[in-house]
Amino acid sequence: MTSNLKNYWNPYTAGFLLGIILLASFLIAGRGLGASGVTTQVLAHSLETIGSANFDNEYLRSQKTNESLLSSWIFLEVIGIFLGAFFSAKQSGRFKKEIIKGSGVSNRQRIISALAGGLIMGLAARLARGCTSGQALTGGALLSAGSWLFMLAVFIGAYLAIIYFKRSWK
Repeated sequence: MTSNLKNYWNPYTAGFLLGIILLASFLIAGRGLGASGVTTQVLAHSLETIGSANFDNEYLRSQKTNESLLSSWIFLEVIGIFLGAFFSAKQSGRFKKEIIKGSGVSNRQRIISALAGGLIMGLAARLARGCTSGQALTGGALLSAGSWLFMLAVFIGAYLAIIYFKRSWK
């Protein structure tokens, strides 16, 4: 059986290009990469649009900028992430509706686990006031000790978690 799937990019090439994108981000926008702040920004703009301009949450009010979402750097960055993922999946022949899981997991369990994991990561990113991409890429590039320690903890946590999850992916 032959497959029309193309190989993934070379990880060194992809990493180099990501570094170039990060550098361009610093030079063009004066900011690094990171995406979790877009949810708060969209919520703040949405509340203002529906007439809740006097919303009580001071943090959300501080996230509201006077610029439109379409001129917001982080909003445009996230749109670019979605467009890049779409074109990459189309180009490689991997754009399709499927649920990737181990044989020991039902579709329902996989979807619930994915949603729960995404919710936990999103809440944690808001509590930490930043996401892993912001910490690893931007903080790492700026040689932030906290970012390097965070990424070390992420890798250690992932290696420990794999012991538990490996059984269900057989």
